[in-house]
Amino acid sequence: MTTVAEPIIGSWYKDVENNLKFKVVAIDENDDSINVQYLNGDIGEYDIDSWYNSTFDYIEAPEDWSTAFDDIETDDLGYSDTDEHKPNPEDVDLEDYLD
Repeated sequence: MTTVAEPIIGSWYKDVENNLKFKVVAIDENDDSINVQYLNGDIGEYDIDSWYNSTFDYIEAPEDWSTAFDDIETDDLGYSDTDEHKPNPEDVDLEDYLD
């Protein structure tokens, strides 16, 4: 069985044969390489021929995918609301809210 999954930067895949989950992080068309980061944080690389001769399938991002990325910022996780935009109580003047 060979893959029909196209390599897309930011998409997650599973190597069915080896039970590995990974994300495509870069595609270098100059040297025909596809760079991936596995769920455990390791970095790997495939050439185009290896990619299409492998058993890769598309998957949704695993729930625990951010554990492999060491210094990831909360903003980079793709969440739209972090609840960190509350006003500082020291900056609020009660007289502004009273008539």
